[in-house]
Amino acid sequence: MAAAVELEGVNVTFGEFVAVKDANLTIEPGEFFSFLGPSGCGKTTLLRTISGFIEPTRGSVRIGGEDMKGIGPNRRPTALIFQNLALFPMMTVAENIGYGLRVRGVPRHERDEKVKNLLIQVALSEHGHKRVSELSGGQKQRVAIARALAVEPSVLLLDEPLSALDLKLRQHMRTELRAIQKRVGITFIYITHDQGEALTMSDRIAVMNAGVIEQVGDGRAVYAEPRTPFVASFVGENNAIRGRITETADGLATLDTPLGELKGRNPVGLETGQEALLFVRPELMQLRANGSTIGFDGETLDVAYEGSVTHVTLRVRTGQKVTASFSASAGIPLPTGGENLRIGFRPEDGLLLARPERH
Repeated sequence: MAAAVELEGVNVTFGEFVAVKDANLTIEPGEFFSFLGPSGCGKTTLLRTISGFIEPTRGSVRIGGEDMKGIGPNRRPTALIFQNLALFPMMTVAENIGYGLRVRGVPRHERDEKVKNLLIQVALSEHGHKRVSELSGGQKQRVAIARALAVEPSVLLLDEPLSALDLKLRQHMRTELRAIQKRVGITFIYITHDQGEALTMSDRIAVMNAGVIEQVGDGRAVYAEPRTPFVASFVGENNAIRGRITETADGLATLDTPLGELKGRNPVGLETGQEALLFVRPELMQLRANGSTIGFDGETLDVAYEGSVTHVTLRVRTGQKVTASFSASAGIPLPTGGENLRIGFRPEDGLLLARPERH
């Protein structure tokens, strides 16, 4: 059965260092939930706190409504898949999957039946007799998942399990992991620094920065409606322009910038006089801007063809680089190096957020 995971005021400190600060969150039963953030942001510490390898300095962790204080990892209804998978190389695939059951004293016939079903579930029914060393990277991932599922956890915790795979296999395994999670129906908590993984697999995402959960939402929300400059910058590419708010009206705000007067949406209610950052996604920038857009001039520095997408990098008069991206099938004439263009965006495609003091 899937279980909810609740974090209430969780803080984790190591001496003077604060690894996790005031984490408050409820992960629903059966949810595929990801913690996304750069290395050192506290996401793995939080995962190890949920699994019981670390006790919170302050606050509580509840799984299925039960407070986990003082309950060790081996007694929690969780299973953890480490980044290096930690498979036993001298055992067969079937022996690896059944290891946790054997340790728990599950009878041989019952163990064999369960391993057989799990091999089918992770599409390895023909590989049970093989050694781990004979498997591909993706197959090893599936063995680790099956071994974790064998002990019937309510919550499966995954610590960057795809990071060692090449891009194509990683993309394939995203689909497989999501399909497995839907089949088994238990709660998955996934740790990653890869925004593509988080966006494609997760029901919801918590974006972390310096030990703090900055935003929680589905992929569309954290990408299209970031609530902090860090989330706007970390999740996807973004052009950021500094300035000061001079006017607010009808959900929009006007920003005085070195590039001139610019406008954007004002979802957090910034006020006149505040320092702000205007964010515009590269795919929302328009080359050769027309009268319906807010524009400024730029010199073409680079045109990068990337298959389905072309990226144009320009330098504006402040020296800042701005990127515009568009579909290769859009039929937009490509600029040449050194060409001056009027680029721009619609006001509703710009997003204004308060400029942090440290930015």
